[in-house]
Amino acid sequence: MPWSVAPLRFGRTWIVAPDARTLRSRWDRLVAAEGAERESLFRPSRARTPASAVAALPGQRTGTVRWARESGPCPAPVRVARGPFDEQWLLPDHRLIDTARPELWRVAGEPQLFAVEQGYVPGAAGPALLVTAALPEGRSPAGRPGRIRPLFRRPGGLEPNLAPGLLDFLAERYGHEVDALEWLAWTVAAARPSPAGCRVPLPEDPEVWAAGVALGRDLVDVQVRGALTGTKPRLPGGRRPYVRAAVPPRPGAMTYDAGDEALCLDEGRISPVSAEAWEFSVGGTRVLEQWFAHRTAPAEPGSLEAIGPADWPQEWTSELLDLVTVLALLGAREAERAAFAPEGEEPTGRTKGLAGRTKASAGPAGGPTGLTKGSAGQAELRAAGVLPPPPGSRRPASVLDHQEEGPEGQFMLL
Repeated sequence: MPWSVAPLRFGRTWIVAPDARTLRSRWDRLVAAEGAERESLFRPSRARTPASAVAALPGQRTGTVRWARESGPCPAPVRVARGPFDEQWLLPDHRLIDTARPELWRVAGEPQLFAVEQGYVPGAAGPALLVTAALPEGRSPAGRPGRIRPLFRRPGGLEPNLAPGLLDFLAERYGHEVDALEWLAWTVAAARPSPAGCRVPLPEDPEVWAAGVALGRDLVDVQVRGALTGTKPRLPGGRRPYVRAAVPPRPGAMTYDAGDEALCLDEGRISPVSAEAWEFSVGGTRVLEQWFAHRTAPAEPGSLEAIGPADWPQEWTSELLDLVTVLALLGAREAERAAFAPEGEEPTGRTKGLAGRTKASAGPAGGPTGLTKGSAGQAELRAAGVLPPPPGSRRPASVLDHQEEGPEGQFMLL
């Protein structure tokens, strides 16, 4: 996947929140302020001040006058992936975002999927590559940024973001037509982190490839909350988590009761919650603990960040139940995913049989879709014309069907 984009940089935390109502309240508070108070609430940075002249983001109908003169209504917040499995809301106003990566906004929308590399943390457990349908911020919990790689280079699922010739190479190798989604499924199942980026093996055995793709499709569908199959992820039988005791208005801590398989938010209790869901980590950070911290961390009094719900909203509890389900489903299949470890990584337990058949055969290509080391495999890809990808494939495609407004209402020429 040659075209990659660095993570977004919001620059100010008040423009993102777990609920859209909070963002509208913050916008109204800022618009009502004047002079020095407006500038202080805005939180200027080197990239953005109330006097910055900025074009509108692709696909967004927001103002382009300098923010110092803004007096209009709040734009409709959009859903973004702020962190692993944590979808929140963002004010899609280019004047408020330090580094928005407009090239990603141009290609966002169904059926686009974004592969997000998680920053390398030595010894850390968890997946090396996550997939989201929402526009990702792209920063890892450990603060080590990876890369964002859209599955498609153009809106509407056109032109896969793959090295030219790769799909033909895979089709010949495995004896059937391979599409971009199949490639993505394999990478989610097989990717492993390394200091140089994620490593993805290419097995020689078509049966190993097929098994990894089948697992990867399931994992991707769970990560995108059923967007591929149209069925919301659910745990089998009586394992569905329920609220056993109501979450208090202002929970101060999240803990886990292993004996009762209960997630405790002070006196509030949710169960059953499997140990796999509680322990599920990305970049060395427990996902559930980070999700909770994003909603309960104290804010500076008088700042826009301090504007938020007075009590714990019911929709947060519903989102937490969905998150527990997602993590439980993914955690239960971590052992299967370990079966596709590249050469040099020792599989354990019942995964050894399959892993022994997974013979890596391709060389490094860099980033989340880089290939495991092996000179013969790299030579094979070079001989097939897959490596190195042409320079143009590493840059964004030209998208000329988006009308974008420039600063102060000027027409944008792309």
